[in-house]
Amino acid sequence: MRLLFVLLLTLLPFAALAQTTDQPDGTIAVEDSAQQDAAIAVRIRDILAELEGYRDVTVTVSSGIVTLRGTTLDAASAERLNGIARRVQGVVAIRNEVQETTDVVERLNPAMQRFRARLVQFVTTLPLLLISALVFALITASGFLLAGLKQPWDRIAPNLFIADIYRQIVRLAFAIAGVVVALDLLGATALLSTILGAAGIVGLAIGFAVRDTVENFIASVLLSVRQPFRPNDTVEIDGDQGKVIRLTSRATILLSYDGNHIRIPNATVFKSRIVNFTRNDERRFLVDFGVGYDADLTRAQGIVLETIQALPFTLANPAPSVWIEKLGDSSVTVRGAGWIAQHETSYLLARSEAARMCLVALTAAGVPMPEPTFRIVTDDSRAPVAKPGPKRPVLDHAPQEVSATAEAELTRIVEEERKEQKGDDLLSRAAPQE
Repeated sequence: MRLLFVLLLTLLPFAALAQTTDQPDGTIAVEDSAQQDAAIAVRIRDILAELEGYRDVTVTVSSGIVTLRGTTLDAASAERLNGIARRVQGVVAIRNEVQETTDVVERLNPAMQRFRARLVQFVTTLPLLLISALVFALITASGFLLAGLKQPWDRIAPNLFIADIYRQIVRLAFAIAGVVVALDLLGATALLSTILGAAGIVGLAIGFAVRDTVENFIASVLLSVRQPFRPNDTVEIDGDQGKVIRLTSRATILLSYDGNHIRIPNATVFKSRIVNFTRNDERRFLVDFGVGYDADLTRAQGIVLETIQALPFTLANPAPSVWIEKLGDSSVTVRGAGWIAQHETSYLLARSEAARMCLVALTAAGVPMPEPTFRIVTDDSRAPVAKPGPKRPVLDHAPQEVSATAEAELTRIVEEERKEQKGDDLLSRAAPQE
């Protein structure tokens, strides 16, 4: 007996945990009667009669135990019966045997009723919808008319591209204002936050998808506001060198010295190192010469300096200069530098002519300029030793013409192309320049 009593005490907590949360709480009265069961059943039936969707549900009560049978439109409605019956006083337990109906007609009737109700509601609110749509159209049209004016957008914007951006912002602002006013007339301003949230998520997704395009667009705006170069400037961008033809909303177009078009995305231009050769008229050229170790370096430097100074295209200010650049394996590199007015003198021709004239002067002065030599060791000690051949004479010539005719032709080509596509250019000589 003691063992049985201990076993019962052990199993009682697990039996309490086995009860479902759908069953009513509280104590069970010892006395019950048929009148109380009938009252409980009548009360539950009256409640279900007032609710929609429970006309096929039957209620029976025996000893406080409520049994529910029948069908409902969905499983959720059947689950709600437990909560309704639990709140009736005197209910001891609930046995819910209600099932979801499979009758097609009964399942379609509520949908048709909802459709009719929504149709009636739409017809009732149709005049208000038309008024809201009219208000939205008027506000949006006002924004488009204001953005379509030539002034003040062209006056306050640094160029036409920025002016178009101002116009797009005005159109978008008026369209959003029209949506807000229309929703306020309909009493659906709460829907605006949902729309804006969805638009933000979609905009974020689109932004990640077209990140390069957005970056290029922003770079175009910044380059058009603070222009680092002008039309026809000679620039070097990301290793490409040429004359600037135009700056579009997508790319910067250069004309190379070979006459080819170079199209560089504006995002690359904005992030790259830009060298503008045209900003200053003075430009320095460099020429290198290798002289022998046995040569008089001071005399060689003086010859190169005098030769560069005597050139007709070399500027006196800044003055030319000469220095020892490096010590090689078989020669010493002497570097000379001179300045030219690059708008009148061709940089390439000037550097070429300076190198030629310095070579003539060094040769005429007898300055040794050895070529690289190699010593070949063989097993045959009787192998003949190669003797250097006779030096070729270097003729003295007067300086040649080095005017910037080729640059002038490239400038003419650029101007002709700019006239052909005048509308698609963000560069302006009146805009501020970095």
